[in-house]
Amino acid sequence: MAESGEAIIRLENIVKRFGGAQALSGASLAVARGSIHGLVGQNGAGKSTLIKLIAGLHRADGGAVEIDGKSYDRLTPHLAEELGIHFIHQDRLLVPTFTVGEALFLGREPRIPGTPFLDRAAMRRRSAEILERYFGVSLPHSALIAELSAAEKQIVQITRALIADPKVLVFDEPTAALVRREADLLFQLIRRLSAEGVTILYISHYLGEIVDLCDTVTVLRNGRDVATLPVAETSAAKIGALMVNRDIGELYPKSDVTPGEVILQVDDLVLAGRYEAVSFSLRRGEVLGLTGLVGSGAKEVVRTLFGLDRPTGGTVSVKGETVFSADPAAATERRLALVPEDRRSDGVALDLSVTENTTLASLGRFSHGLINRGAERRQTEDLVQRLQIKTDGVDALVKTLSGGNQQKVAIAKWLSRQSEIYLLDEPTVGVDIAAKVEIYRLIGELAERGAGVLVLSSDIEELLGVTDRLLVLFRGRVTRQFISSETSPDQVLADVTGAYETLLHAG
Repeated sequence: MAESGEAIIRLENIVKRFGGAQALSGASLAVARGSIHGLVGQNGAGKSTLIKLIAGLHRADGGAVEIDGKSYDRLTPHLAEELGIHFIHQDRLLVPTFTVGEALFLGREPRIPGTPFLDRAAMRRRSAEILERYFGVSLPHSALIAELSAAEKQIVQITRALIADPKVLVFDEPTAALVRREADLLFQLIRRLSAEGVTILYISHYLGEIVDLCDTVTVLRNGRDVATLPVAETSAAKIGALMVNRDIGELYPKSDVTPGEVILQVDDLVLAGRYEAVSFSLRRGEVLGLTGLVGSGAKEVVRTLFGLDRPTGGTVSVKGETVFSADPAAATERRLALVPEDRRSDGVALDLSVTENTTLASLGRFSHGLINRGAERRQTEDLVQRLQIKTDGVDALVKTLSGGNQQKVAIAKWLSRQSEIYLLDEPTVGVDIAAKVEIYRLIGELAERGAGVLVLSSDIEELLGVTDRLLVLFRGRVTRQFISSETSPDQVLADVTGAYETLLHAG
């Protein structure tokens, strides 16, 4: 039996090709038993391939795989679970039409002894014990997965793994859909599981999480491991520099733009049950931040501005013209653009090409009865070069691109439309640090050319880095406005969580 501290997962010199593409070219990874081990790298560095190899979804073309001291020619998903390795995926991978109980015990349902019938009482009892012990919550056994929040779906996925008494839990971008408070609760759980002897492999684009949470971090670049470091002896900046093989310089490149005329005016906007009396303005050349916890109303404000939700009161004016009950088509005509948080479902069409996605919102510019394919292609090639979109060509399907490049295609669609007001909902969720910097530069370029940009984000440091002003929504109201360059993250966090409101009323 391996002693504590020995590698429970060891991959050495792993090679993996997909056709002519080299995904891994000699990558190694050693995860010590009981540790919290971070794995980072840019999109395309090989993280997903390495994780899928551990999960048994891919087979290595070369190299050695060792689990708990034993070598394996190939892992399968079933064997990985038998070995005690379980995965908490970014995309949740839960069947929406299943109940909580069905999802928790799928494939290992307990039976009443001597019968073919499910032991539903045992299922409820076991799941309730784990939900209470680790999360202090109770989820209705009969609730549908589709009815749950992102945090609740993650709880179901983690509980499903804990029911199997895992040796290793692999978290793949677990905070991508969580707000700060939910993420903090997840970190507490991970630390507790580690203290109980569960080994954690943690993959994240958020380097601050790696530094705060992990014992050790392995950095992948171009299909190889380039460093494995004790986290206590490094920093987020050093890890980022290793990922991109250069000094990433200033993380938040900020353009020096003097805001112009008001391009968007919001007065006493109300959506019953969601937010009330929301007022603010956005000027040409200005980047305005918006943040708040889930349920604060911040996301609904953005949806309302693009016509996805209809307000029950107040007014919205675009370039001095008051807009009533706008719909997305009307918002687009007024040159508003929305880049949604869930780019894969709402921002891009995965099965269409880069060109088709880029010109999707502006086909009228290229069509006079028939689409001018040459002009359409030239426009796309120009935007691909301008945004540094990494693709095999403008005819490549968007689903073949990395997350960061898919996000840039979603933005390119509205650049092609020549929009003037950009509503960016969590624009850097799930993209690596290099892609984030490129998106920050793009936000600055939009401001430089006179667009107004509203950025909704739960990443407070990001907001303070890229915006001119920042608004905080708490329980449906704008509670504070900050000048970004004069504000610290702690000040904003106090408002986001309601601490400032509590102190104000206490005084």
